[in-house]
Amino acid sequence: MTPIGSLTTINDLFRRVAAAANPRAVLWQDEFGQWQPISSDQIYQRARALAEAFLSWGAQKGDRIALISENRWEWAVTDFATLAIGAVDVPIYPTLTGEQVAALVADAGCRIAVVSTRQQFDKLNAVRGQTQLERILIMDSAALPEGAIAFSAVMAGADDRGSEHDPVFDALVRAVEPKDLATLIYTSGTTGEPKGVALTHANMAANQNYAPVDFNFTPADALISFLPLSHVTARALDYIMYTFGVQVAYCSQFDKLPQAMREIRPTVFVGVPRVFEKIRQEVERRAALSPVKKRLLVWAVGVGASHRDTVYDGRRPSSLMWKLADKLVYSKVREAFGGRVRIFVPGGAPLGLDTAKWFASVGIALWEGYGLTETSPVIALNTPLIHRMGAAGMPLSNLELKLAADGELLVRGPSVFAGYWHKAAANAECFDEEGYFRTGDIGHLDADGFLFITDRKKELLKTSGGKMVAPQPIESKLKTSLLVAQVALVGDRHKFISALLSPNFAALEDWARHHGIEAKSRAELVADSRVLALYDEIVHEVNGSLANFETVKRFRVVAEEWSIETGELTPSMKLKRRVITAQYAGVIAELYADEATSRGE
Repeated sequence: MTPIGSLTTINDLFRRVAAAANPRAVLWQDEFGQWQPISSDQIYQRARALAEAFLSWGAQKGDRIALISENRWEWAVTDFATLAIGAVDVPIYPTLTGEQVAALVADAGCRIAVVSTRQQFDKLNAVRGQTQLERILIMDSAALPEGAIAFSAVMAGADDRGSEHDPVFDALVRAVEPKDLATLIYTSGTTGEPKGVALTHANMAANQNYAPVDFNFTPADALISFLPLSHVTARALDYIMYTFGVQVAYCSQFDKLPQAMREIRPTVFVGVPRVFEKIRQEVERRAALSPVKKRLLVWAVGVGASHRDTVYDGRRPSSLMWKLADKLVYSKVREAFGGRVRIFVPGGAPLGLDTAKWFASVGIALWEGYGLTETSPVIALNTPLIHRMGAAGMPLSNLELKLAADGELLVRGPSVFAGYWHKAAANAECFDEEGYFRTGDIGHLDADGFLFITDRKKELLKTSGGKMVAPQPIESKLKTSLLVAQVALVGDRHKFISALLSPNFAALEDWARHHGIEAKSRAELVADSRVLALYDEIVHEVNGSLANFETVKRFRVVAEEWSIETGELTPSMKLKRRVITAQYAGVIAELYADEATSRGE
């Protein structure tokens, strides 16, 4: 795998954008929902204007600047402006509470923050006293609150500069070195307190140079940027798109994504696995409303299953039955993505093999990748030329991998960070004596060198009989059911494995109406004997594919649909297991109340 670029810093990328003369580098939606273009010249001038404002406020090389915003063009401009002057940006999820944000801003020592909305300003301003903040810049300028600085005021006159370049600003951009810190990205904390991952320009540039190999991105491509840019996957992806001149359309709200798909008709689509799972479930839900459509979908998936290896190899099957199924069914699934996508990539969390097989069976190849915030992020990736279904992909050639005795994956290379911000004890633990980073993931390499990831080391469940159970693959199997939104396996140090099932209530309520079940609340619905029998069938079917010690012996259907907003999921849709086990401690205790006298494995 040879590098496709020669970036040494992210500022090199910014310089490419500035020189691109692209009239439609970025698209954004105005207040009327219309897509408006921003040229590469405007990106340069706006980043320059903001950088000059930062400098006038006393910002210096190495200073940290907080960035709290949804995906929008101002996010990218703030990022480029911060890095241009050698400062360090600290992206923070806008979904966090004020107290959580204050802790991160204080830990990073930010004196400047850039926020998107009045809501974000009020949240941050309320906890300002817990931080070192001196200035808060707000992107939305309507009804400017007291104590805020308007983004529009900083941008005034920037576009009028046209394509002229400022030699002083350009010298600052070039002066940033590969070893300089670029960003502090706080981990989402699925199992513990968030830590600031300190990534240098060299870390991120090294990954940019190798990760996009074999995808052949061109300026004719388009991408909708909707995954949270506070997450390293989305940010690294947008950098790649900018590098190749791909048009980036910013979608600030997830519920606007279906409309954006229809209007932008992207050619590149990257989403967390849950996005793909939900699209599959929606296809199956709609088909279930009509016996004819349901039979048609089952037939088409069956036809496609015999051709999925061909699809996964990037070829179009020649079978007349496949072509008929494509016209009647597969093309409709592609339309859910806008109808023009040629590259589909799931990232940010493990993709279940069942999901990969289903999409290949409807004519869509998903190129799964794997990485971590600490590795900038990509470690391995499937591509149209080199791929293996079920694998995390082929490791990037500028990385070294090895496996510990317990199967934990360790990695070393130029994109691997040097350590966490102000966390000496954690840094001592996360590297081995040869400088390899302990990923915390259990994996293996096959004979051809493809990497497979089994589960998180800390999330493995060990039964009282000493059997190790990896929950994620089993949870993925259960989530292939239309009626299951999320699953959390429990059973660590118990005789047997149990499951908490969070329903897809849209599908469950449709099913309940069709079967004449009336319930006054979701709690009453999930307690209905007919509903429990339905989920028992789902669990029983999955158990048939598992070893005896892995099987789910008991389960509970909970009355809540877990989400980012209610706190059970991270922004990248991963389970917060510690939160869930605490929230349902009573339910879990009931599952194991008679464990001493029950049958074990």
